[in-house]
Amino acid sequence: MLVPKQYRCTHSAACICIKGHLSEDAIFLVFEHLNWNPRLIALMSCVCKWFDEIAKRILWKEFCRTRAPKMMLDLQSCGSHSVDGNWKALGKLLIYCSGCSQRGLFNITCVPGHFVHRTRFSRTSGKSFLTPQCRTDVLYVCDPCEHLDQGDDGDVGFFRGVFKSFSASKVRNMLIERQARLHPTEVCPYCKAKLWNMLQAKMIPRSACIRLGAYDDSVECYVCLNGHMLGTSSLLPLSDSDEASDFEQCSKFD
Repeated sequence: MLVPKQYRCTHSAACICIKGHLSEDAIFLVFEHLNWNPRLIALMSCVCKWFDEIAKRILWKEFCRTRAPKMMLDLQSCGSHSVDGNWKALGKLLIYCSGCSQRGLFNITCVPGHFVHRTRFSRTSGKSFLTPQCRTDVLYVCDPCEHLDQGDDGDVGFFRGVFKSFSASKVRNMLIERQARLHPTEVCPYCKAKLWNMLQAKMIPRSACIRLGAYDDSVECYVCLNGHMLGTSSLLPLSDSDEASDFEQCSKFD
């Protein structure tokens, strides 16, 4: 048997496929052949509650494991069989730049969210976003998604990330100790959880600016209750960014 047997059916009474639906094993094999195509997984999730449940429990999990196997192995190495915020949210975080809506989280030009073809998440890069007191935490952060020539905002970069075992992290404890504010209206675009303001809590180190190649004090960042991080920065021109990269070698964790 490829997937664990489910003893409680998740069909709703109004579901049109309550009789004669495919077995979970068959669905698993079909999507394995399709290389866990995220667009098709999302489409299938819209069919009914039962298909959506399979996608959340099995298909998004396999998608994440296929796209970032080492990262997923590390995120689960604490013994948990799931990740904070569920596999669907993590799958979306891997391939979707949330951008910024008008009057949204960030005080910059409206940039529509979009899918990205390739993204590299790095545990080493994540260290640059942690204050010295929290450096034992594990944070994976992607390279910034660059949006150039955004009017008065210049070149803007959006980044996103995820914490390992966020509920037991030092970052979470510090946010609580510092009474960091939760955003009154906006929620995480990946799991719909409330968001803490890292800038307001003074928990964005200068090393984050250096890692991003951004102007000092231009980095804004939020982390949700499930440990998903999203942020933005104003990027330095290429020549200035090269100088910042040289400086990074001697003050990476300033």
